[in-house]
Amino acid sequence: MASSASPLKTTATGYATYQGREGHYAFLLHRLTGLGVLLFLIIHILDTSTVYFYPELYEHAIALYRSTPFMLGEIGLVFAVIYHGVNGLRIAVTDLWMPKRWAIQTQRNAVRITLAISVLLWAPAALWMTYNMLLHNHGINLLPFIGTH
Repeated sequence: MASSASPLKTTATGYATYQGREGHYAFLLHRLTGLGVLLFLIIHILDTSTVYFYPELYEHAIALYRSTPFMLGEIGLVFAVIYHGVNGLRIAVTDLWMPKRWAIQTQRNAVRITLAISVLLWAPAALWMTYNMLLHNHGINLLPFIGTH
């Protein structure tokens, strides 16, 4: 009797070994950003609910979220939300309004444009969040001409 691999292992192996190009990477990034946003929402709902029945735990969580590693994660979360939304719009436009105009080169270009738009929308927020993290967590003011907060 031969044993078969689990569906999860088979899926993960397929994702890792598939030699696709832009479309494959867009698919993987869309899934990963969606899972990241979902994980954040679950944690956010759980920790916010503690404000009512365990306020000390809530305060501890807020202090933890202000730490540098969590703030870096938050910068990544902003990218995940932006990319997932922009890529979702690309998928919706392709599937709903232009299915007969689908072509591999068009899709490759659309994936590249989606990533460029996502980075352009994310970069100002990432820079501002990084500035605030450096200022409030490490006392580094990169913009001394603006003044102190």
